[in-house]
Amino acid sequence: MSHTALPRLLILSLGGTITMTASPDGGIAPTLGAAELVAAVPGLEKVALIEARSPFRLGSSSLTPEHIAGIAEDIRAGFEAGFDGAVVIQGTDTIEETAFILDLLVRDARPVVVTGAMRGPQQPGADGPANLFAAATVAVSPAARGLGTLVVLNDEIHAARFVRKAHTALTSAFVSDTAGPLGLVAEGSVRLFSRVDPAELPASLAMSGSDVPKVALLKIAMGDDGRMIEAVPGLGFAGLVIEGAGAGHVPGVVAETVGAVAARIPVVLASRTLAGPVFEATYGYPGSEIDLIGRGLIPAGLLTGVKARLLLAFALRAGWDGAAIRAGLAAYG
Repeated sequence: MSHTALPRLLILSLGGTITMTASPDGGIAPTLGAAELVAAVPGLEKVALIEARSPFRLGSSSLTPEHIAGIAEDIRAGFEAGFDGAVVIQGTDTIEETAFILDLLVRDARPVVVTGAMRGPQQPGADGPANLFAAATVAVSPAARGLGTLVVLNDEIHAARFVRKAHTALTSAFVSDTAGPLGLVAEGSVRLFSRVDPAELPASLAMSGSDVPKVALLKIAMGDDGRMIEAVPGLGFAGLVIEGAGAGHVPGVVAETVGAVAARIPVVLASRTLAGPVFEATYGYPGSEIDLIGRGLIPAGLLTGVKARLLLAFALRAGWDGAAIRAGLAAYG
């Protein structure tokens, strides 16, 4: 392929393990920028004409929804300027959240791929260069168009709506429990096993320059008495996501408290099990999904609590009403 025929790729680095080198204070810290990462990957210049930028150099646990909303604006502007795909590099701790926000805010057929590394560049077996090469390969592949935002690590291609980090150490840390990976990168080619249809959202979530409302996320455990749930509205949260046990259940003694909170702020019901849908019409005892939905809770469908929290937060920022929030969650369910 001639140099002029190469696709244009925007690469944005936010920091994370893939950028971290030894710190004089001990451990590793984010120091490398996007250009340095790109230069360290042999053959990447044959994949695309790359523009590399470094908006942030942060550990991913310090990233915020506002940061990623700004990255979404950068990607949309890049697509308007003619880029054929985008890669976002960041730490793996919150990749599933970044990918899902971008899936909500960048509504374009051109691929957006999020990647990172489980091992720093100075560690044995550093996986960053291979992950970046695979991510770039996916981001400029016509086969990846129309799949929404993707996560690519360990040569596996995951959909933003399904992917999560499932291990603290392994390079195979990312899984898609409900559906499995969409495909893989092998011999420099994208090989897809399945596709996902873009979520049909009831209205746009893309906005500029406004803060994202705070939404609380609480996990239900055996013997929970609801005190944390009851406190949420008074702490200034605009919404709440509850990760219920099993198919979406809370202790019966908590059900009335949950309903009272749902009368004040939107409350979404997810499952702490991390795979499978929240039920809506099977169990009918106090604290079950039928009882809670009857008290005003909105089922999260297939979304984990972490992702349902983000959809609710951006929906509240965009002014969606309860019916639109329910439809938005159902689109991912």
